[in-house]
Amino acid sequence: MKRREQRECIFQLLFRVEFNEKDEMQEQIDLFMDDRKEEQKISRQDEAYILGKYEKVAEKLPEIDTMLEGASKGWKTARMGKAELTILRLAIYEMKFDEDIPEKVAINEAIELSKKFGGEEAPAFVNGVLAKLTER
Repeated sequence: MKRREQRECIFQLLFRVEFNEKDEMQEQIDLFMDDRKEEQKISRQDEAYILGKYEKVAEKLPEIDTMLEGASKGWKTARMGKAELTILRLAIYEMKFDEDIPEKVAINEAIELSKKFGGEEAPAFVNGVLAKLTER
């Protein structure tokens, strides 16, 4: 599985955080991974990477949301589209906490995710917010 495919899986898991209580997430994770296994061969290595990164991002969500609120003047996280919010959360994690991913790659991948999963204005919005974070 390519890194972009792994990132899409992480995005899809993180997206579920917005619609499920914390105590429901393990069931959601299990359902998601079962679906992936039925759709395609997913290696144990890919599964471990996806779940590991999901957990790391989920753990940092309060800190990430604070950064996001500071960078998105006039846009509280509650007002953002759920797809855009999730994309930004993943990108901010990669930019600020994941030393294996260069900042430019994180931004580019976030824009690509926003083209695929976000609204029409999502790529420009995501790019603008992330650009503000790179200035800090």
